Amino acid sequence: MSSTATDVVRLLTVKGETLAVAESLTGGLVAAEITSVPGASKAFRGSVTAYATELKQELLGVDATLLAARGAVDPQVAAQMAAGVRKALGADWGVATTGVAGPEPQDGQAVGTVFVAVDGPRRIDSGSAGGGKVEALRLNGDREEIRRESVRSVLALLLEELAGEQTGNERAQDTERNGGF
Repeated sequence: MSSTATDVVRLLTVKGETLAVAESLTGGLVAAEITSVPGASKAFRGSVTAYATELKQELLGVDATLLAARGAVDPQVAAQMAAGVRKALGADWGVATTGVAGPEPQDGQAVGTVFVAVDGPRRIDSGSAGGGKVEALRLNGDREEIRRESVRSVLALLLEELAGEQTGNERAQDTERNGGF
């Protein structure tokens, strides 16, 4: 269990919000990292491991035309996966991973090409789009290192979005609940 996963679960719990995960290249590692945190059941709704390209469309609602034109390793695909899992599992936040862990290139993309995405609640009061964000990664290493770094990156992106959404009052309450840290 990582400190980032612990922080994600803590912030989601404090905010009373939930998370759903859509994974491709990470094959369930993001969900495993989140559920390794004690108390994760208060915030974690579930996950979809859509390893096969057609499942991204069938289960997560990724646009079939987009998949046909660009393949599964694409920033828009990652964004649609995050939004789709959020909707499908009824969560406040959705995250997604898609990319090429190797050993061979896929869809014209080199090994180490990864897209991670976060989709979150729309904030009417701030005019912000919430957590709608995609990050492109170019990772080095072997298959396992690429998959692990993808997990770390998507959780860091989610934590950044969650922390950015937190109001001063929520931060004060969170600090009190966690012993002043």
